[in-house]
Amino acid sequence: MMLGVGGVLSRVTELQDRLGLTPAPPAPGGTTGAKFASALANAAGTATGTATAAGPSGGDIVAAAKKYLGTPYVFGGTDPGKGLDCSALVQRAYKDMGVDLPRNSWQQAKAGRPVAGMADAKPGDILAFNSPVDHVAIYLGDNKMIAAPKPGDHVKIQSVYEKPTAIRRVLDTVPAAAVQDMSSLRPAGLRTSGGLSGVPYADLFERAGAKYDVPPKLLAAVAKVESGYNPKAVSKAGAQGLMQLMPATARGLGVDDAFDPAQAINGAAKLLSQHLREFKSVPLALAAYNAGGGAVHKYDGIPPFAETQAYVPKVQKALAALGG
Repeated sequence: MMLGVGGVLSRVTELQDRLGLTPAPPAPGGTTGAKFASALANAAGTATGTATAAGPSGGDIVAAAKKYLGTPYVFGGTDPGKGLDCSALVQRAYKDMGVDLPRNSWQQAKAGRPVAGMADAKPGDILAFNSPVDHVAIYLGDNKMIAAPKPGDHVKIQSVYEKPTAIRRVLDTVPAAAVQDMSSLRPAGLRTSGGLSGVPYADLFERAGAKYDVPPKLLAAVAKVESGYNPKAVSKAGAQGLMQLMPATARGLGVDDAFDPAQAINGAAKLLSQHLREFKSVPLALAAYNAGGGAVHKYDGIPPFAETQAYVPKVQKALAALGG
């Protein structure tokens, strides 16, 4: 019968006890029996997928996340004493184990390496939902996940209620030491404006997207359809600027000058983020951007307005042209 590493260690200890032997003292600069045993134990851990000196395991990530059970959901929240949103929970659980992740859900959905499907998912994997991604969770195993679900809720354990858009495994792409340089885990589009190469105001779209957890390409597609990237545009209805915000809407979003591209893009990102979280759908979020969230609720879908019916596919087409 073949013994595993753990069995060999146990057998050695048993024989030492029977014969009254103790491990030899270490030679100067040499490897002690304890160090050798530790090395063997680490080798066993690597073979079985348990934690070793090489870094945290998926179980460690799960345990770190469970410390935040009951923490209130707060959109944009990163302080567990006040509240966390979904991506902040994921980021913090990994950070507690010495692994740095990007802040936003759509960035986390590109970290590490892809996992083929739920059948291959392991505890600690990141589950991402919707397209574009606007929600993430940590897989626990047995079709369960831990997440910060939505406003009015709290960090809790849930069933995996739908097929994830993406499953990402970070730990086996992390070096043995705690990750300090996260450039390898960031989406390429965040390193430079290359993700929106040639698009006007690319840097502003990327900054606002990172701040409000909205894909920059979606913001750029909206601007393309709304104004053709013209920051001075004014519609017949009175919508203003690059993102065509109505004055009352702009004020509600904290935009003092809708003709200022930075303010306009930030305001639009904030509004789209709200719609994406509320409706869990890009087409419905776009419909709400055009016709208002109330109209989407009233008609339980894209409102039957000719403008809105045409607007949603136009933005989707522009998004596809940008590679989104």
